Amino acid sequence: MTYRVCFVCTGNICRSPMAESVFRARVAEAGLADLVAVDSAGTGGWHEGEPADPRTISVLEENGYDSEHTARQFLPSWFARLDLVIALDAGHLRALRRLAPTEEDARKIRLLRSFDPAAGDDLDVPDPYYGGRDGFEECLEMVEAASTGLLAAVQEELEGRAA
Repeated sequence: MTYRVCFVCTGNICRSPMAESVFRARVAEAGLADLVAVDSAGTGGWHEGEPADPRTISVLEENGYDSEHTARQFLPSWFARLDLVIALDAGHLRALRRLAPTEEDARKIRLLRSFDPAAGDDLDVPDPYYGGRDGFEECLEMVEAASTGLLAAVQEELEGRAA
C-alpha cells in the first residue's frame, strides 16, 4: 500500500512545490519511489493550474531537482487518502486543522521543520514570494534539512506497516 505525503503552503507555487520536489528526490534516492507518493497543494486556489514561481523553478533546477509542477488547492476530502500532510508554516497548520474532517485527520498534519532537530523553536519556512532570490535559496536549505528527518519518519512508518 502506497504511503502518501502532501506538502501544503499558501498558493502552491513556492514552498510546497519546492518541498515536493526535494522530498520526491530523497524518496527515490532511498529506493522508495514505488512505496511513497509525494505531491503538494495550496491552502488557496489563487494559482490553480499555474506552474511554480520562476524563482522556485530556477533554484530547483540549479540544485539538480525536478521542477515540473502545476498548482492546485488542497481539498478536505484528500485527508482520507493521505498519510501525512506537511504544512510549511504555522498559518498553514492552522488552516489545515480547520479543514480536517476528523481528529484522526488532524493528527496527520505536521510542520515540515519539526523534522529538523536543528530548527529549534522556529518551525516556519518563511514565504519567499515577495522577496528576492536569496529567500528561495534559504527556503531550499530549510526544506533539504528537514527532508532528512522526514524521510526517516516515513521509513519508520513503512517498516511498521510491514511488521
